[in-house]
Amino acid sequence: MKTPSVSTLLFILFVTFSCSWAASAHHHVDDFLKCLKQEFHNYTSISSLVYTPTNSSYSSVLRFSIHNLRFDSESIPKPLVIITPEHESQIPPLIYCAKQSHLQIRTRSGGHDFEGLSYVTQVPFVVIDFINLSEITIDAQQKTAWVQSGATIGSLYYRIAEKSPTLGFPAGACPTIGIGGHFSGGAYGALLRKYGLAADNVIDARIVDVNGRILDRKSMGEDLFWAIRGGGGASFGVILAWKVQLVDVPKTVTVFTVQRTLEQNATQLIHHWQHVAHKFDPDLFILVRVAGENYNQGRRNMTISATFSSLFLGGVDRLLTLMQESFPELGVVRKDCTEMSWIQSILYFQGFPIESPQLLLNRTQPFAGYFKGKSDYVQKPIPLNRFESIWRFFYEPVAEGSDIVLIPYGGRMDEISESAIPFPHRAGNLYKILYAANWQEAQNTDRVISWLRRFYSYMARYVSKSPREAFINYRDLDIGVNNNKGRVSYARASVWGKKYFKNNFDRLVRVKTMIDPKNFFRNEQSIPPRRTKKND
Repeated sequence: MKTPSVSTLLFILFVTFSCSWAASAHHHVDDFLKCLKQEFHNYTSISSLVYTPTNSSYSSVLRFSIHNLRFDSESIPKPLVIITPEHESQIPPLIYCAKQSHLQIRTRSGGHDFEGLSYVTQVPFVVIDFINLSEITIDAQQKTAWVQSGATIGSLYYRIAEKSPTLGFPAGACPTIGIGGHFSGGAYGALLRKYGLAADNVIDARIVDVNGRILDRKSMGEDLFWAIRGGGGASFGVILAWKVQLVDVPKTVTVFTVQRTLEQNATQLIHHWQHVAHKFDPDLFILVRVAGENYNQGRRNMTISATFSSLFLGGVDRLLTLMQESFPELGVVRKDCTEMSWIQSILYFQGFPIESPQLLLNRTQPFAGYFKGKSDYVQKPIPLNRFESIWRFFYEPVAEGSDIVLIPYGGRMDEISESAIPFPHRAGNLYKILYAANWQEAQNTDRVISWLRRFYSYMARYVSKSPREAFINYRDLDIGVNNNKGRVSYARASVWGKKYFKNNFDRLVRVKTMIDPKNFFRNEQSIPPRRTKKND
């Protein structure tokens, strides 16, 4: 008898495994749905909110909040069930049934996770999609707001502006980002230097723990409340809503966007910016976006551009005075500047018409593409003569569409302790770097990601060390992952955990061990519990 070839054996093993996995998955789904029918005495109240792959709406529900096409292909694992609850009381039975059916839970509020962890994993799982839990309640008199996790940043800004032109909130710029994951990772925006992070301004929260209890700040205790504000809420439970302290903004703010190329001394301007941006008046925020230009005109005509974008909490006259005192080299003049309201500045930086705030309510991402991001923290200015070797990465054709963004620190960020919340990147950092690789064709994925990894590796000499710090909201699985099944070792998790959280990682592990000792809430970069006799 002829001996089967190696390739034939591998094919047989693959088919056997696939069939076994499919049968196992089908069993999990059956158990999960049966459990739901038992837990919900009026199952019809939730049946229309449950989607399986056999449902005609499953694909559209799954794809609606996928903003990164890397995670929208046939080869990407899909959730066995998607649930879009309408009431927080529906969440505890979902957790119970997932536990009983041996399914992992992923919670999705906006779908902007850099690595798609809110809706992708290699083990059988269900997704709780918060799209229907998006209520926002503003109390302008008390300067507070309750925001459900499924609300977007844009909708929060819009509702604040409805109530008051002189209130705002220090969160991100992209209006379609979901509140749930954004706040739980820290979150920052153009008010960073004045008011710190979004998580620094959270004053209460509601969470469902592993036992199905709905807890607020008082009942969850200060340890858990500390952990979910910057430690990644998905490690500890399902966060339902956040109560935030709104902040004061003036009736008039001023913005400018100034672009300079290498031929216009962009390198010298960036080098000088490193020395002064963290020392600016806290009302002044200037970030820098660096990218290649003129890719289609040949290498000889290519250049690097630096775009300086600013939000100033005040009028143009005071801004010009501060710029003349602090950064005259940039050459900002009155015609570069525009006065507007704070809510209009949100629209301005998104390229929206500033007279159309209702655009902030749109959950649809206007431009979808392929994306991979990384992050770094710079603690010493990069020497002027080293920028030329950095710019050479942008001269590679594969870099077209990609950029780096330099986000200044200082101000309020220098005043808050590293241990105040899990987010530790405070005093001592001059600025943060976001590396953003973007491309439009799937076949370019490996080439672009390889370019980004080379660029990131080269930058190691210029950024924080021991550990090389990273920002959890710029999720990056390259820096380390947990195993998907079985016990997660502290040593393995600390490889990535120390980069995100530094010394706060150990406290996060202690909280995790206390609140979820059997590690039900887990993902590729979730906080692990310490192994104890109780959870062995």
